[in-house]
Amino acid sequence: MCSVRVSTEDQAKEGFSLPEQKERLEALCKFKGYKIYDYYTDAGISAKTGNHRPEFDRLIDNAKKGKINTVIALKLDRLSRSIYDWENLLKTSEKYGFDLVCANDDINTTTANGKMVTRIMMSVSQNEIERTSERTKVGMTGAIKQSHIPAVCPIGFKRVDKKLVPDPLTKDIIIRIFNLYFEGNSYSTIANIYNKEKIQGKTNYLIELRIYYYFLCMKA
Repeated sequence: MCSVRVSTEDQAKEGFSLPEQKERLEALCKFKGYKIYDYYTDAGISAKTGNHRPEFDRLIDNAKKGKINTVIALKLDRLSRSIYDWENLLKTSEKYGFDLVCANDDINTTTANGKMVTRIMMSVSQNEIERTSERTKVGMTGAIKQSHIPAVCPIGFKRVDKKLVPDPLTKDIIIRIFNLYFEGNSYSTIANIYNKEKIQGKTNYLIELRIYYYFLCMKA
């Protein structure tokens, strides 16, 4: 089978696309004499820990059921960018008897040295994610201090002359957010409350509330 994945970050930085990955993996399968059972495509989803990847979950489920004996990906980080998740994947592959093959990386998970190499590569990949996160937080801090927020304005504000200013039409919604926070509620709890009540007809407040949670933590 073939596992293909691309996130927005991958596409912008490395030029990966799903058709290109699929073409290269099919060429490898033809060269190796592998029969392709299925394709598992998680488009626009990063492989870092915490992200829900439906197709990756389906891949693992089929492997556990014995439907596939080899998992093929373009690169190691197509499968995972987390040391913790990679260790779990290695244990699962050993338990259920399927191999892991990467077209662009010399991966050999059948030996102790081979596994060590994959762990080193995974450490580098995870470090890249963590450093990117650090840079993003620094940039967000600077933007907030200057009243600049990238992309769409969060609820409770409107953009005037490229700066955020309070929006009197939605200020009460934000006042309640802050009150709930100071009562000891986390941003996820507040988001669940707002989603359940369908404030302004929305049910996806989690991302919106992260902005305010970050702002509150920064001010603290």
